[in-house]
Amino acid sequence: MARFLSRPLAFHSRPSLLRGVSASATGSMELRCCSPCLLFLLLLGTSGFFQSCAVEVDVKDASNATCLYAKWMMRFLIKYETNSSDYKNATLNLSSDVTHNGSVCGNDTQAALLAVQFGEGHSWSVNFTKTNETYQGDFITFTYNTNDTTVFPDAKRKGPITVVVKDTMHPVQLNNVFVCHNTDFFEAENVTQVFWNVTVQAFVQNGTIGKKESRCHADMPTSAPTVPPTIANVTTASTTTLSPAPTTAPKPVENPDTGNYSLKSGNKTCLLATVGLQLNVSQDKPLLININPKTTSADGTCGNTTATLKLNDRNSTLIGFTFVVKNASASVQKFYLKEVNVTLLNRLNGSVISSADNSNFSQWDAFLGSSYMCRKEQTLEINENLQIHTFNLWIQPFLVKADKFSTAEECFADSDLNFLIPIAVGMALGFLIILVFISYIIGRRKSRTGYQSV
Repeated sequence: MARFLSRPLAFHSRPSLLRGVSASATGSMELRCCSPCLLFLLLLGTSGFFQSCAVEVDVKDASNATCLYAKWMMRFLIKYETNSSDYKNATLNLSSDVTHNGSVCGNDTQAALLAVQFGEGHSWSVNFTKTNETYQGDFITFTYNTNDTTVFPDAKRKGPITVVVKDTMHPVQLNNVFVCHNTDFFEAENVTQVFWNVTVQAFVQNGTIGKKESRCHADMPTSAPTVPPTIANVTTASTTTLSPAPTTAPKPVENPDTGNYSLKSGNKTCLLATVGLQLNVSQDKPLLININPKTTSADGTCGNTTATLKLNDRNSTLIGFTFVVKNASASVQKFYLKEVNVTLLNRLNGSVISSADNSNFSQWDAFLGSSYMCRKEQTLEINENLQIHTFNLWIQPFLVKADKFSTAEECFADSDLNFLIPIAVGMALGFLIILVFISYIIGRRKSRTGYQSV
């Protein structure tokens, strides 16, 4: 590995094993899918390990300098339902027909994207974001196509199925190469993604791959070597029948991070927003997507009676909030949220996956010159297939002064406790007054019995 890193572009002298690779929109890209690493298998002593191809990717920018480099091996273990309502395990490996589409170098404002496609409609991609000092893998998107009858000969559900895994790599120092020889894997939605012999560097500086390595935890000296998991009695072209999969409770999705957004009109701040956003997309089963404020930019317009906040998360999720002033001619005015629209884009080619809007809201209302706050979770139903969950909301779309929120009007959910406390105190006082009154009546009656007429 050290020899490879000291001569990062040496592989250009080797003949390409992959034909028909076209240039990326952001530069050139070379992919190689090699034969199974038999020596590696023998050293591991692994029996029944399925064939898998090593992929080597070199993405170049417009000046023909390397901007993203990766070399790795991976395979997928997939549990799927058959036409007879039982479950089978299938193994999906990279094949020699690997292609690419949409890999992006990335920069300070745009995430880098490494994407490959293979087989009968299968694809895999990972995106990287960076700070001033580090880069990291944010999420992996894997799509497998059950129309591939070689791998899924009797799948009940037909068509592409997408699985997203978040937080795939810890931060790595810029100009360092991330290396992980041992096996690592991610499990999500009946899919286990297995990786080994991984070498990757995003945001390559000056076209030169770094010489310093950042090792994964499994490669540390105290860690025992691991072996990629296998499924017994499964071959590349066949599957093994299992009993129906037990139902397990899905892992709860964490609440989204809270982001701070603002708009300016000239040199003055005209809109302030603090909110955590989570999309609930209804497919065959609900998919929760947290909006990452670190990769989300804010845009929009400010006006006297209308304001719009547009949030763009990695050029893949677009969310727009439109606020209006109610009774603009009245002496006492209030603002409220009137319209929300959401557009989900394909991260690979920018095409629209789905789009929805609702212009009939009348929520988040507060007096003009004030702000609106709701710490507890709220739900905005865009349509029957898409909802937005908000957390720690604090919004002021009009009359912002000194770049600060004005006095907040709280939502009813936040004020529940404030209502319950005085009600409980009032009930206790009322009960005490009733007790005193009853005691007084009883005392009066006893005092009268002591004076009888003669």
